[in-house]
Amino acid sequence: MSKKNELLIQERITKAIYVIRGQKVMIDSELAEMYEVETKVLNQAVKRNISRFPEDFMFQLSIEEWENLRSQFATTSWGGRRTPPYMFTEQGVAMLSSVLNSQIAIQVNISIMRVFVNMRQWASNYEELVKKIDEINLTQGEHNEHIRNIYQIIEDLVQPSFTERKPIGFKRA
Repeated sequence: MSKKNELLIQERITKAIYVIRGQKVMIDSELAEMYEVETKVLNQAVKRNISRFPEDFMFQLSIEEWENLRSQFATTSWGGRRTPPYMFTEQGVAMLSSVLNSQIAIQVNISIMRVFVNMRQWASNYEELVKKIDEINLTQGEHNEHIRNIYQIIEDLVQPSFTERKPIGFKRA
């Protein structure tokens, strides 16, 4: 696979990852499309192997969640579903390769795992950046106080106080 194709696939996968219930997940219909199977075939394979998919690997959206997700799209490519879709976490997607035993499923899963790894690395780098910015802001506050003290000392040296000096010169009587 060419580098350009790999980037296009990774971009498509990245766009298919949603955050629902605080987890990064992928919807069954988009996964089925990527695996080149019908959504009902994917869901049947999962149901035949349901013990491999605990709740932290896969869950079904509530009707409200499904309506909310659909409302985010001007046009939906998911058609007229009768039931809310299943959402697969990273671990659930990895488990799919064991129940959909095809070369396409294996290749797609490899690409998806790479995207999830890249997202974790990006998030880790982002967290480190936020920590460094916070550290700079804290130390900058200390530096600002030191700089203010230095400016005050310089100002005192340049503009000495004349209030305590006695006037110079003669007084008229």
